[in-house]
Amino acid sequence: PWLEPDVNDHLETLAAGGLDGCRFTFLSRLGGRPDMAAFGRIAARVAPLGWHLDLYLEAAALDELAPRLQALPVPYVVDHMGVIDASAGVEQPGFQRLLALVSGDDKCWVKITGPERISRTGPPFHDAVPYARRLIEAAPDRVLWGTDWPHPNVPFMPNDGDLLDLVPLYAPDEQTRYRLLVANPARLFRFEP
Repeated sequence: PWLEPDVNDHLETLAAGGLDGCRFTFLSRLGGRPDMAAFGRIAARVAPLGWHLDLYLEAAALDELAPRLQALPVPYVVDHMGVIDASAGVEQPGFQRLLALVSGDDKCWVKITGPERISRTGPPFHDAVPYARRLIEAAPDRVLWGTDWPHPNVPFMPNDGDLLDLVPLYAPDEQTRYRLLVANPARLFRFEP
């Protein structure tokens, strides 16, 4: 949900209704960075509820943001593989910083979503596969898959079936696919066993 900096006790009602996270957008094209003081207050406020933060940010911003993220009192999820540029190679500094963060901070999760956002070759988005694979290798218990339906503001409108077809390329073995599609989301979103 959208939370104002002076968030109030409606959070308990939302939590009782099944919500367990809130999203922050850091992209300049979508309004820029949130007020970081409010960001810290909201993180502290949702921590007792067991919520996580979903962060839509570019991996290039992680050099500056990583210390603040690592100090959060809650788990956080980097959305859309950090919106990296798939044409820049897996050695690009932003992606390397994302790998280091997800490898070194047990509170950091990554969504293996948005190949249509990071691809530079277009459908079927195979240029996104090496990034997803490296993230899965770095933290197999803290990656999530999704389609980002209905795909707002994308350079290429994907077919969701094509996106699903990428999953075996991201995670060739059944155990890793199970983590990506079932076990990890169940843990993060606290689904009933």
